[in-house]
Amino acid sequence: MSLPPLVEPATELTVDEVRRYSRHLIIPDVGMAGQKRLKNAKVLCVGAGGLGSPALMYLAAAGVGTLGVIDFDVVDESNLQRQIIHGQSDVGRLKAESAAASVREINPLVEVVIHNTALTTENVMEIFSGYDLIVDGTDNFATRYMVNDAAVLLGKPYVWGSIYRFDGQASVFWAEHGPCYRCLYPEPPPPGMVPSCAEGGVLGVLCASIGSIQVNEAIKLLTGIGDPLVGRLMIYDALEMKYRDVKVRKDPECVLCGKNPTVTELLEDYEAFCGAISDEAAEAATGSTITAQELKAMQDNGENIFLVDVREINEYEIVSIPGATLIPKGEFLNGSALEKLPQDKKIVLHCKSGARSAEALAIVKSAGFSDAVHVGGGVLSWVKTVDPSLPSY
Repeated sequence: MSLPPLVEPATELTVDEVRRYSRHLIIPDVGMAGQKRLKNAKVLCVGAGGLGSPALMYLAAAGVGTLGVIDFDVVDESNLQRQIIHGQSDVGRLKAESAAASVREINPLVEVVIHNTALTTENVMEIFSGYDLIVDGTDNFATRYMVNDAAVLLGKPYVWGSIYRFDGQASVFWAEHGPCYRCLYPEPPPPGMVPSCAEGGVLGVLCASIGSIQVNEAIKLLTGIGDPLVGRLMIYDALEMKYRDVKVRKDPECVLCGKNPTVTELLEDYEAFCGAISDEAAEAATGSTITAQELKAMQDNGENIFLVDVREINEYEIVSIPGATLIPKGEFLNGSALEKLPQDKKIVLHCKSGARSAEALAIVKSAGFSDAVHVGGGVLSWVKTVDPSLPSY
């Protein structure tokens, strides 16, 4: 369905703007009026990572007058495989600052607003209120639900995208005209059920595919052209090179945008709502979490331990803690790992950051290994505090 333009047009375009955007201006559906709307638009990109990179670059090139970027992270070398708005010289730099510099280089006519902060329940409503449209490039469920809830409560549309390995999804959520994210996903998946890109990886160019779709949708919404992805979920398979649409209907029982909403304000804790780890894992890890330095001391003292790496083999091949035996988390979930654990040694589990090993720890403890522990921070902590010569990922 076509929708009215989201913003009013600016008064005029300068001579420089006419030259720059001439290829837009000669498109009848965009024209002078559409380009003036883009100039008058204020768009916020949540995240300057894989999806935020192409989104910010193409929004800038398209002539969106005000671009906001919110990100609290710094550029890491592992980002450069897909986060093309950053370069080698930006490693260690704040992502929002690096992204803003690239945007200004692409189009100095764009005003860039930098938010060097994490998006939280304390600031999301204030930040969002200054923009016409939100482009969501987040990579975790807690922030996705918070972005959705804030957008619905403020009556603002947002363009959503998601990527994992070779698969991508995109949609437009606007409760005034269609469903919201909670209509599609009423509840977050169980902890550990859906791996993050940091755990499962992502094809770098997939970010460009989905990010450019997000920008395409943003331009359509801002200028009032075409048929935006409101009420439709676009699914992309990069390996098969296939796109397909799935209709998403507004849920009349949606707790947020339904007929009788029960969520009328932001939740107090979105991390708790989404459950970074299960209650069982959190309970198992309480009092049974050691640091990477403590693991090193155990090894140096010759303690009788059995160190288990619960990551996947491709992660293990990138970097591993010396002496670790690889038993992927899936083998703990199906029970086959338990027969591989010695009864006469203290079981020490680790993963990349500590979430998966905590889940495995709960299973191990319930199987009778009461003195088992896991390494908080996992391989990342080992590389940072014990052996910085090893590669990170």
